[in-house]
Amino acid sequence: MTLHPESRRLLDELEQLALPPIQTQTLEEARKRLVAPEEPLEVVGEIVDEEFDGRGGSVRVRRYHPRHGGAGPLNLLVFFHGGGWVIGSIETHENLCRQLSNACNAVVVSVDYRLAPESPFPAPVEDCVAGLEWAVACRGTWGVDGITGVAGDSAGGNLAAVVALNARDSAASRVDCQILLYPVTDRNLDTRSYLDMAEGYGLTRKAMAWFWQNYMGEQDASQPLASPLQAESVANLPPTFVVTAEYDTLRDEGEAYADRLQEAGVSVLRECVPGMLHGFLMHPGRFPEVGQVIGRIGKWTQQCEQAGAT
Repeated sequence: MTLHPESRRLLDELEQLALPPIQTQTLEEARKRLVAPEEPLEVVGEIVDEEFDGRGGSVRVRRYHPRHGGAGPLNLLVFFHGGGWVIGSIETHENLCRQLSNACNAVVVSVDYRLAPESPFPAPVEDCVAGLEWAVACRGTWGVDGITGVAGDSAGGNLAAVVALNARDSAASRVDCQILLYPVTDRNLDTRSYLDMAEGYGLTRKAMAWFWQNYMGEQDASQPLASPLQAESVANLPPTFVVTAEYDTLRDEGEAYADRLQEAGVSVLRECVPGMLHGFLMHPGRFPEVGQVIGRIGKWTQQCEQAGAT
């Protein structure tokens, strides 16, 4: 498969901007590169900004309620945004959370976890684990009577996978499903997709090395709470939907995690979207495939409900 025409246009537009490599910029400059969406936002039923007390202080969250009450139960989805653990916020992923709320008939809680390098590993993990526990405790207040899931894109997909592993091992909060969108799953930068798409496809190999360095510093990046692909076992994890993009440096590690889950007996639905770049789900106005993928995630979530995971 060749690049999707809109992927090619997006790369051409980025080239015309002549932005310096993100790893050469200051943190302030880098964080301005990922901004809140400007295109029309999906309409949801209700949006509430609030905070809860985490281990490192107050954690901001944004809660989305679906536009229409579905025929089935109301679900809970705790979402962690991407951005290499260094950039991004609940604002930058506003529309993706709105779409997931409607498609999954879910209260979506987007967690504005602490960012590296000011708050390196494991601070983001701590905030995300606390976000899940806080949201689960609020299920009754919000009228949630369905399943509880975790979701995230890129570095947020990494955090979702790690939170699911933690939930399995700690039994503190049950997770009934996980939605991993082109997730970071391993510190290894030498996969075939990393080498093939090292430059010229948006997310570069050097940028990911910079993100990892800011996140982990001198800590061991191969430990499972940073690289879930390195977990000793991924058995007994909840049903998982893994989305990867064909022209993404992270493609192979997402596929490898899906492989490990399947080999361990976990129910996995996976798709590698042809012609797509990393981050394509942030561009619903450009790629009709975004709505199609979100729609399939919503249908899969309903199947998880029907399986009796409550």
